[in-house]
Order: sequence, then structure tokens, then C-alpha cells
Amino acid sequence: MSVITITKENFEDEVLNSDKPVLVDFWAEWCGPCRMLSPVVDEFAEENSEVKVGKINVDEQPELAMKFNVMTIPTLIVFKNGEVTNKSVGVIPKEQISTLI
Repeated sequence: MSVITITKENFEDEVLNSDKPVLVDFWAEWCGPCRMLSPVVDEFAEENSEVKVGKINVDEQPELAMKFNVMTIPTLIVFKNGEVTNKSVGVIPKEQISTLI
């Protein structure tokens, strides 16, 4: 499954109302660790069709970053049934992403 871009306009439909778990990557273009984690998240998305994977650019969507208290990036947040169930800050290996879900 490919990664979707999440904005405040589609957040409710794509994340809160999703019928499967959603892994959201909060990132920014200028962030070195974010660029390291991005291909790992992309690979995870391709290999795990039972999880929806989305990315939120914190520079373009500051309201969403503030709403979920994202102070450091990259931050991964897992949503199930519209609720935050797990969170990870910093670069982690793909195997560790699986343990968040």
C-alpha cells in the first residue's frame, strides 16, 4: 500500500475514520533524521497492507502537529479506531515500527 499525504482537510477521513490501524509519520523537508526514516516508513507501507500509512509535513500542517503535541521530529503516531495507541520519536528500524502497531 502506498503512503498517503495527510492534511487537516483529509485527516478525519483518512485517520480518525479509518477501518484499519493508521501509522502517521510527522516530518519536515529540512529534517535530516526525517529523511533517514522516510524510506523505512515507505518500505513498511509497501510490506504491510493491513496498516494505512500516512505522512504529515509539520511545516505545512502545524495545527495537526500541535494537536498531537509533536515537539520533535520525526515522530510516528499509531491510531486505532480514531485514538492514539502508540508513539515513537526519532529514527527507528523497520522491525521496531511493527511493534508499534
